[in-house]
Amino acid sequence: MPKINRYVDIDTVEREAKKDFIDRHSPFVHCENSAKKGEKFKVKVKMGNEYSHPDDFDHYISYVQLFNGETLLGQATFTAGALGNQKENLEVDFYIVPTRKLKLSAMSYCTKHGVWESDPISVEVSE
Repeated sequence: MPKINRYVDIDTVEREAKKDFIDRHSPFVHCENSAKKGEKFKVKVKMGNEYSHPDDFDHYISYVQLFNGETLLGQATFTAGALGNQKENLEVDFYIVPTRKLKLSAMSYCTKHGVWESDPISVEVSE
């Protein structure tokens, strides 16, 4: 089983290189904290907040996944050069239709540094 890396608060990290490494590999889930049952709901997953990730032939984000608990809701897959071989904060918009409370998290895979997981986000779903 591959090691799963998790984000740590980069404000607590002293070395700039370590902050860069942690931030640019971490997926972050961005969405409203409430949704309506049966209506389309937008969830954005963004790679990194302060630092951008490379898009080189041997070092890029291969996929981004969105989960509700342990259930995979969607996946976006990328190849090297999808971002024009430029350092960039990869973003993926997922649209889901919730039926009950959500516990959303994202996972991503860097071809050089493995699997990274976001912190979970709770979303209340109302009628």
